[in-house]
Amino acid sequence: MINRKLLSALLISMVAISCSESDKKANTEALSESNTPPLFNLLAPEQTGITFSNKIEETLNLNVLMYEYLYNGGGVAVGDLNGDGLEDIYFSANVSGNQLYLNQGDLKFKETAQASGAMGRSGPWKTGVVFVDINGDKKLDIYQCYSGNLPTEKRTNQLFVNQGNDENGIPLFKEMAEDYGIASNAPSTSASFFDYDLDGDLDLFILNHNTKSIQNQDVNLTKVLLKEKHEAGSQLFENRDGKFVEITQKAGISSSSLSYGLGVAISDINQDGWPDIYIGNDYSMPDYLYINQKDGTFKDEILARLGHTSHFSMGNDIADFNNDGLPDIFTLDMLPEGNERQKLLLAPDNFELFELNVSKGFHHQYMRNMLHVNSGDGTFQEIGQLAGVSNTDWSWSSLFADFDNDGWKDLFITNGYLRDYNNQDFLKYMDNYVRTSGGKLKREDLLNMVKNMPSSNLTNYIFQNSGNLTFQNQTIAWGISHVANSSGAAYSDLDNDGDLDLIVNNINSPASIYENQTTQQKGGNYLNLKLSGSGINASAFGAKVTVYAEGATQVLEQNPYRGYQSSVSTTLHFGLGNAKEIDSLQVTWPGGKITKKYSISTNQTLELIEDEAVKSSAPKSKSPVVFLTEKTKLTTDMGREFNDYKRQPLLINPVSGNGKAMVFADFTGDGREDLFVGAGSNASASIYSQNSNGSFVKQNSSVFAAAAKSEDSDAIAFDANGDGSLDLYVASGGMYDFNVGEEALRDRLYLNDGKGNFTLDLEALPSEAFPTGTVQVADLNFDGNPDLFVGARIDPGQFPISLGARIWINDGKGKFTDHTKQLAPTIVNLGMLTDSGFADLDQDGKPELIVLGEAMPIQIFSFQNGTWQETTLNYFEKHEFGFWNNLTLADWDGDGNVEILAGNLGTNSQIKASSTEPAEILYKDFDKNGSTDAFLGYYVQGERYPAASRDEILGQVLFLKKRYLDFKSFSNVKMSELFTAEERQGSGSIYINRLETSYFVRSENRKYEAKELPIQTQFSPVFASEAVDVNGDGNLDMVLGGNTRYGKLYFGKYDASQGVVLLGNGKGQFTNANKSQTGLNLTGTTRKIIVGKSLLLIYLDESTVNIYSLLPSKTD
Repeated sequence: MINRKLLSALLISMVAISCSESDKKANTEALSESNTPPLFNLLAPEQTGITFSNKIEETLNLNVLMYEYLYNGGGVAVGDLNGDGLEDIYFSANVSGNQLYLNQGDLKFKETAQASGAMGRSGPWKTGVVFVDINGDKKLDIYQCYSGNLPTEKRTNQLFVNQGNDENGIPLFKEMAEDYGIASNAPSTSASFFDYDLDGDLDLFILNHNTKSIQNQDVNLTKVLLKEKHEAGSQLFENRDGKFVEITQKAGISSSSLSYGLGVAISDINQDGWPDIYIGNDYSMPDYLYINQKDGTFKDEILARLGHTSHFSMGNDIADFNNDGLPDIFTLDMLPEGNERQKLLLAPDNFELFELNVSKGFHHQYMRNMLHVNSGDGTFQEIGQLAGVSNTDWSWSSLFADFDNDGWKDLFITNGYLRDYNNQDFLKYMDNYVRTSGGKLKREDLLNMVKNMPSSNLTNYIFQNSGNLTFQNQTIAWGISHVANSSGAAYSDLDNDGDLDLIVNNINSPASIYENQTTQQKGGNYLNLKLSGSGINASAFGAKVTVYAEGATQVLEQNPYRGYQSSVSTTLHFGLGNAKEIDSLQVTWPGGKITKKYSISTNQTLELIEDEAVKSSAPKSKSPVVFLTEKTKLTTDMGREFNDYKRQPLLINPVSGNGKAMVFADFTGDGREDLFVGAGSNASASIYSQNSNGSFVKQNSSVFAAAAKSEDSDAIAFDANGDGSLDLYVASGGMYDFNVGEEALRDRLYLNDGKGNFTLDLEALPSEAFPTGTVQVADLNFDGNPDLFVGARIDPGQFPISLGARIWINDGKGKFTDHTKQLAPTIVNLGMLTDSGFADLDQDGKPELIVLGEAMPIQIFSFQNGTWQETTLNYFEKHEFGFWNNLTLADWDGDGNVEILAGNLGTNSQIKASSTEPAEILYKDFDKNGSTDAFLGYYVQGERYPAASRDEILGQVLFLKKRYLDFKSFSNVKMSELFTAEERQGSGSIYINRLETSYFVRSENRKYEAKELPIQTQFSPVFASEAVDVNGDGNLDMVLGGNTRYGKLYFGKYDASQGVVLLGNGKGQFTNANKSQTGLNLTGTTRKIIVGKSLLLIYLDESTVNIYSLLPSKTD
């Protein structure tokens, strides 16, 4: 994490504000150079006549240590101000003068701000600027926001109302903010006009921010501050017959001092026809997702709808980027793409501060861009890392639009910060400077420190939508890779040629005008759509347009206030690819009227008028038939919280809290399956009996109380002593504060009296005690008795070292002895096992043992010549190393062979690994203190670097402090250079070559090959899966679940899985079924899925079992 609070703490008496980070090398995400001309052409000021530059000169009174938002930049507004059919541009300048450019055609512009009377006040501090037709006269007006730690009269927002054109076609404006009641003097970032109450006129939301940094670690004080009105808080104004009245608190909008608003987006998030509000807040202040309650109030529902958010949340946008008809949310942050800037800017994890902020209700915040894809019920799954858009450095504006006219919305991001004041070396320099000055700092001292800040050369980013939930970085290929410090941006078809051009506001360099050359390059077709609303809402803000063409669906909402401090064109642009005709188009106007058009030609501008729309009849709602219907939910006690990283800071994934001990079996002998549910550490397991009506009743479970300290990591039912009743084996695991040999890590065997009453057999098992990751029952010596395979998860505190696996042989009476050396001497060397299974892979009548685990390969063992021997390479071309969590074996394609479904980390992570660029875990007790030091490294832009920050690594291996004296010296250290060859002697390395949850199928050469699964499988780590016919078509499907509750703060928690259902066609091909089809909606961490008679049982959070009824299967 970046320690942006340190700067404010050091200069607590100085004026401050907030925002964040910097640097990165010129975007390179596997960019390829080609001979194709770039999509965009940067036009020179001499070509366009646009010479505007947002000039900022650092002085004694004006520098980033006096005002922390100094480099946040200005905005851009675009629209047709003089009604000539060409869209004009207005730039806001923080200090220097605003400029208005009238479009003369052919991408040439004329500056007329002064002549138009829309210059704005001279001097600081102008921020966002937007266009709006505030009075419904079909002429665009200008609303200019002001901020800064200034007297209120110098930061009063201005409204320039369009009075019409003069004889030369120049629009004239009159400043009338006071007349309309919106002369807010709060420190404003930007504004958004929308009809929040659907009464036909436009209301106003103003995004504000505190000009001072608040140092507060008190949870109770935070709750008080959040309720108190403050000038820094955002404002909501209701339009009452042309006069605006503030109703912020009445509407339920937080307007507290804990406001550092940088981004605001308006959209109908929950698809109820009413506009909702997303607010992005800087620092650790929470983002807000205000859902319109349709009664004049809003309710913040971000905790219920989003699993986590950006930390330093900046600009944002809401749009349907995946063409499923639902709005998705994108927020920007500050995580660099390149390793060097990551290492220069990132501080070590601070779990205490993180947990404090969570306890304040500030949500789980992580420093990276977030792409929240709509799951269909108003909740979201965050997939920014999988999509390839999470790391764009110090970013400001994000704009979704179809720039290449292929029918998919691409993503443009502005980037840059003039001074790298979060550079860790600079922060240490500044700390020393302050200390040596004795706390007596002069303004000259501050300016001197500013001049010593490193500068960064950053470029903007543009990503092409791949149409499969991912994006490709096209920054170089599309001609956007020009170094600048950019802020506000807008898009518009400035030359009316059918593609979207880009306008960017830059600090200390001319504004960028990028001409889009898609049309010249004979790219895709398009439709431009102008909406004419009835009444005062002249541009029909809040309307939703759906276009259907050649089987594809696109949706746009009419809301020009997007990105950062800016407003885009109100002409809606649809790229259509090769489609020659639009099959149909529907406009849902604010208030519910509908316009429908059919067989529309492409490559035109079409105007639609609300007055010609018809009233819509509410569609008859019918309850959808879903595959899974929740029957009941059982809850048990939850175990204790424990942070494994506080025991071993360089751990990759948490070990504790991942118990999967759930068994569905007939313990009472009545023909109905009963249920055993394990528990976490400091909680006790439970037994439920199933009644004849299918309900579950908790039974006396006191026998398990003695082992409450243990985490029940796995469990299995089998007849251990041959009396005809199912007994119960419960494994103990987790890391916690346990050590090998302790009682809390001892596995247990409970004997059943035939009636479901259990007794712990203290003498049944060998005395060895270690964290168990997996247990399986099989006849391992082929004597007819069920034996045990027990796999160790980890040596606690010694990641990635494990104690391997054991074979415990049954004497036929339920007494087990260790026969590992005799039957499988090599399995003691296995890695950190998480799951295992048996299946006859070679169809010789004897089962193979398949095992997998974290940072180890999938391995296969066959019984040959009296022992279990590894035969992996008889079945795989190479060893598949992954962060494997789960194993399911089944014949999904019906060919008579067993396939392997292996749950892995997934690709929605900062960690990257492949066969050509494998990740590495280097481990050894480098400093000889008795603890294993483990370092993860993975490839970033073609080189493998350590994942951990300098301070984290130096905190584990003290002798490295002399080698890496500052962050700069560490910032380019490769994994191979971290230690000398001599220091690496005796170390081990594990190379990870696969992160995808994988479906392995036998190929023609009888080897297993990975077959691609739908991308939703990779949203989150998979810890549980099951083969079951979900939709009753007779084919086996896949049900998968996972997530983690916490992780290293740099990686964050993984929570994007809400349960995945993949429908099989019986031939080994699968399609993802959405939640509206499946009825599955899992939140939390799934650790076990079991299929029973017409039931599906899912174990979550070591405390909950969801039980679903299944549709009848054709195979039943």
